[in-house]
Amino acid sequence: MNPVPEGVRRPGRRAPAHFPEAETVLTDPRNGRDRSHPTASGPRAVDATVRAARAALPGWAGLTTGERSRRLLRLASAMEDDAERLVRAERAGTGKPAAEAAGELEQCVDLVRFYAGAVRADLAPGGGHRLPGRESWVRWEPLGVVAAVVPWNYPLLMAVWRFAPALAAGNTVVLKPAGTTPDSALLAAAHARETLGAGVLTALPGGRTTGRTLVGHDGVDGIAFTGSRAGGLDVAARAGLRKVSLELGGNCAALVLPDAPEYTYERLVRAATYNAGQSCAAPARVLTLRESYERTVAGLATAMGRRRAGRDFGPLNNPEQLKRFDGIVDASRAGARYVGDVATAEDESGGYWRPGMILAELPDDDPAVLTEVFGPVLTVQAVDGPDALVEAANGVPHALAASVWGRAVPEVLGLATRLDAGEVWVNCHLEQTGELPHGGRRQSGNGTDLSVLAVTEYQRPKTVTVNLAE
Repeated sequence: MNPVPEGVRRPGRRAPAHFPEAETVLTDPRNGRDRSHPTASGPRAVDATVRAARAALPGWAGLTTGERSRRLLRLASAMEDDAERLVRAERAGTGKPAAEAAGELEQCVDLVRFYAGAVRADLAPGGGHRLPGRESWVRWEPLGVVAAVVPWNYPLLMAVWRFAPALAAGNTVVLKPAGTTPDSALLAAAHARETLGAGVLTALPGGRTTGRTLVGHDGVDGIAFTGSRAGGLDVAARAGLRKVSLELGGNCAALVLPDAPEYTYERLVRAATYNAGQSCAAPARVLTLRESYERTVAGLATAMGRRRAGRDFGPLNNPEQLKRFDGIVDASRAGARYVGDVATAEDESGGYWRPGMILAELPDDDPAVLTEVFGPVLTVQAVDGPDALVEAANGVPHALAASVWGRAVPEVLGLATRLDAGEVWVNCHLEQTGELPHGGRRQSGNGTDLSVLAVTEYQRPKTVTVNLAE
């Protein structure tokens, strides 16, 4: 790993370390065919891009909040007007159904508009008469150049989660999309160049080497990373004392009580298979009491039997993810497996398709329980009593999100307050909006995405105190 030099960092003074980058071959996950061979961004390209972001920083940060807001609104409109191409680009790298990709693009446009408005509001404590004969105020200043490294499961949406609040706060952003899904990020960055100005938001294609080079660059002042725990630890080690925001995955529990509504099973299965289960906050582990175990398994199996990969949800993203998924499922010691079906077109037969699965009768140390499978799978376990539900839900290293399903309000809310997770749903799952914060705890990372709180992730306070007595 790159050592972080001690002392004051001077942007661009130290040449970025060179890591050999293998050529990335992009494939269409729907059929497994090669679709392009993009050029990875080497150390010189990373250095030039960071320098350009540094050069653009004074102009962008110096805008009034009103003007910055107007430019972000123009970016949102440009993305909305180019919806067809952006959806096509998103689908090229992910294989998502058209309805999923179009819905996520609507969320992206809405979020950019949300942060265009949020930047004009007071988000944090100000000053006042705090000391005798003195008047103080607090300036909220941007970090500077932010490196945003985002994953392949939601290429554009996760990019917007990161760059929209960072830009609203006055930072410039260098965006590193995942190596397998650069298409929509590059297109959005092209729109940003036209609406925000050169160097304000730039996308750098490439794999892990490009990301490591960017994170280790001295010209970067803050880092936002969404991805695996291993990737987050690597980023944290390279970041040194710079501010880092990490969202590192879920393996989320769903607590199903005996009085759970009848729609519970259908909604859990839909949330677990949306985006082929490749969502950090998706339900993964269903926990129920022994008295309701058989009914829960039967309800989930029936609901999963109605879902079809290729019709209702897309493929896994890439060969590496496919191999990882198969390895976890094959290693699972589930006593009962309920497997859905795949309904793909003839020209999609070579893609990375996997059916939805319900894995039941699992021990606590089963690989599918301990590991974030990141696929269309629900595990089901039975425990004895509410305390055991909470213990099992909190018993894995991840603490991103969870849900509770039941009709008795005191019991449901009581369980929700005891769950160690950044976001908890009751009788729903995977429902989010720009107004509400999302963030992990423990091994799921730190920092906040969404809501006005995300803007402060990319700011730093400066207190100014004036002597009025003399």
